[in-house]
This record gives sequence, structure tokens and C-alpha cells, in this order.
Amino acid sequence: MNELDWHADRSDLHPLELQDNAPESAGIDLVAVRRYRQNRLREEMSTQGVDALIISDPVNIRYASGARNMQVFSARNTPARYLLLTQHRSVLFEFTGCEHLADGLETIDEVRPAMTASFVAAGHDIAEREQQWAREMLATITELCGLKAVIGMERMNAGTAIAFDRLGARVVDAQAPLERARAIKSDEELKCVVASLRATERGVGRLREAIRPGITENELWSVLHQSIIADNGDYCETRLLNSGPRTYPWFQETASKRLAANELVALDTDVVGCHGYYSDFSRTFHVGPDKPTETQKLLYRTAHEQVQHNLDIMRPGMSFREYSEKAWNIPERFHANRYYLSAHGCGMTGEYPYLYHHADFAVSGYDGVIEPGMVLCVESYIGDPEAGEGVKLEEQCVMREDGLEILSKFPFEEALLN
Repeated sequence: MNELDWHADRSDLHPLELQDNAPESAGIDLVAVRRYRQNRLREEMSTQGVDALIISDPVNIRYASGARNMQVFSARNTPARYLLLTQHRSVLFEFTGCEHLADGLETIDEVRPAMTASFVAAGHDIAEREQQWAREMLATITELCGLKAVIGMERMNAGTAIAFDRLGARVVDAQAPLERARAIKSDEELKCVVASLRATERGVGRLREAIRPGITENELWSVLHQSIIADNGDYCETRLLNSGPRTYPWFQETASKRLAANELVALDTDVVGCHGYYSDFSRTFHVGPDKPTETQKLLYRTAHEQVQHNLDIMRPGMSFREYSEKAWNIPERFHANRYYLSAHGCGMTGEYPYLYHHADFAVSGYDGVIEPGMVLCVESYIGDPEAGEGVKLEEQCVMREDGLEILSKFPFEEALLN
């Protein structure tokens, strides 16, 4: 077996080959991953009576085809590139000048330049551009699928959907087939999830080592970012790291605040890592140098108890409602500022399903079944209004045929548990 020298100049490799043979790809059949995902999506399209999908979310474009291009830019400029998927054809409409990026992808049959139907691209001629876009897209779909095709459409600018409607196109929302497809991972796909998790765990380890009084939250968070990019990840989707009094309530993003001695530091990774897969686990640390206070330990143990209880009750075939009924009930003292979910699906981002706390199920919950192949993140936030601090913990796992397997391996803090 040939040994690859990863320190050698790899400029001789085709761009796709360079990605597929990177260190984090070792032992993963990425062609099988791409084909599985596209087949899953086509099966869901068939099940839900959708003949063609127009996919504009860059995460979903990558899921359906493997094509990756300026992920964050594309998320902000969804009309700039999009994928048309039918049962027999996959046509990528790529950003101008980027058509070559899809070369070699077996999941794409044709690449065309995108017609960017946005005000930025078309100015005051936007209505005409949207009508032209709709006419040409409908003509292509009719050619591929016949008359009166049901078209699943993701978010673009509203004028494109209005123009479709005026042409008599049968448009439905694309979310259902996409989310249902993404919810079930193949064994090969799970290797991508694990590769992303291990890279993120290395980054969190470096972040933990960098914790010291005086460092700012922003500086500390940048340690994780550097590590993620160095390991061929994409980006951190949020900035959820905070310290001391900023750990309560949750959802305070990083700032210029400096860490003080003996504070708590809480973080949620939210990393879109290598292969585009989401690494989503949460940890809380103690700055030191003294030992944690009894209140800090109580908050940590309570959050840990919630996560462990909810991991323990999960099983394949369990309904969302049953999970909610059996899930850990948050004490009244901590209930008002609870995390908004008990658990959620995870793949290339956070995804279907959402599993709600028992107290929230009647208003927000919906039913379904926890299935083998679902990757799930079990959450806890326990914040104390009197102490003014909080603890965020979360584990990432996969449901197997015979039960739950924990995928995230980053350790909990013994000093806060005991």
C-alpha cells in the first residue's frame, strides 16, 4: 500500500482528488457518501410527490451534490448559485467564473452559469430579471419532467416565486424532502461526522489550554477558529462563548470582556467542520486558580444530570412525544431560562427533528419517531438568577439499531462534577 506524504507539494492533484484524499478523508468512501445522500433525497422527493427541487441553501447544495463554494457568501446571496435536481438529472447553476469547481463530481450531470436574480445583480431591472429566470427555469424543468411538474423551491428572493406563480408553475416548499433525507445517515456518512467531531475536539482542547485570567472571550474563541480552519473545517456558525456574569442568561456571544479568576467559561461549538459536517457539543470550564464554588458545582452537576438522564432514556422507535414525557424535568429554580430544546437532529448543520421539553411540547412540539441513523444532540443549560452564572453542556450521539451511541468524546470537568 502506497504511503502518502502529506507534507509534500500536492499541486499535481485535481482539486476534487485533493479534497477526497486529504488526511481527514482517510478510510472514508466519499463517492459513496455523495451518492447515498443524493439517492436519499430522490427517494424523499418521490415519497412526497416532488418532481424537481431548486436548492439554494449552500449546505443543502453540498448535501445533494457535494459541491462546495463560498459557503457563507452563498448563504447570504442565495440567488447567486443553485442546484436543480430531478429524478434523473442534476444541474448545478454555479456562480459566475466558478463552474470549474464542480469538475469530477459524479453527482452533477451538468454545470451552467447562474442567472443571479437579485436587486444587487439586476438593479431596477430586477422584475424583468426574475421573470426571465422563472421562464428559463420552468422551461428546463418542463423539458426534464414534463408539464405540470411539482417544483420544490428553497428560499430565494420573493420575486422569483411570484414570477413562477404567474406562469402557472406548481410550487411547494422544499424543506420537507430535504430535512427528511438529511435526517438518516449512512455508516459511511457517519465517518464524516466523527472526523469532524475529532477535529473540533482537538480545537476545544487547545481552547481549554488557553483559558487564563486576562484573555478576552474573543481571543479565546479565536483559538478554536484557527484550529478548525487548519483541520480543513469550514467555519463556526455562532459565537457562543461567554464567561462569568455573561454565562447567565445563555445566548450571549463573545465580546471583549476579559476572563477573571475563578469564573465559569461556557461554550457551544456549532462548528461546520471537515466534509461540511456539524460538530455540536457544549462544555463549561472553570478559570481557576482556586477550586470551583459549591454553587458552580451544583449548576454543573445539575446540567450533567439532565444530559445523562435524557441520553439514557432514548431508544430506537421512541416517539417524540414519549421522549418528551420521559425527559428530565427542569427544576423550577432553573426553568425560566432553560435551553429552548431538549435535543435536536444534527448533520451538516442543526436539523430535523426538534425534541422539546415536556413543559413546551403542547405549544411547540410535534410527533415523529427517533429512527436508527439519526444523529442527535442532547442539550442542557442550567442558569441561576441568584448566582448570575450558568452551565452549558451537550453531547452528540447517533441512534443505532440496538440503541444510542455517544459520538462526542471530549471529557467533562471532574473538578466541577465532584
